[in-house]
Amino acid sequence: MNMQSKKSFSMMDYDKCRPEECDSENGVCASAAACTHKVMKQIDGLFQPPIIFQDMCLGCWDCIEACPLKAVYIKHMT
Repeated sequence: MNMQSKKSFSMMDYDKCRPEECDSENGVCASAAACTHKVMKQIDGLFQPPIIFQDMCLGCWDCIEACPLKAVYIKHMT
């Protein structure tokens, strides 16, 4: 059986990520809220940058579209 490796997944630019700018009252990351597959989560709490579980990312890119700060991007593997 030949398993194909994953070719792309979401990545976070933590220098650009500012959940307090996405939602100043609640500190909810817009990208994490948009992730319907729940592979991006604010584990450390509200107002904290989310963590992406890249091995579980399905590549729907909802998180990228939702980020107003352009902190989430696609990482392509070769």
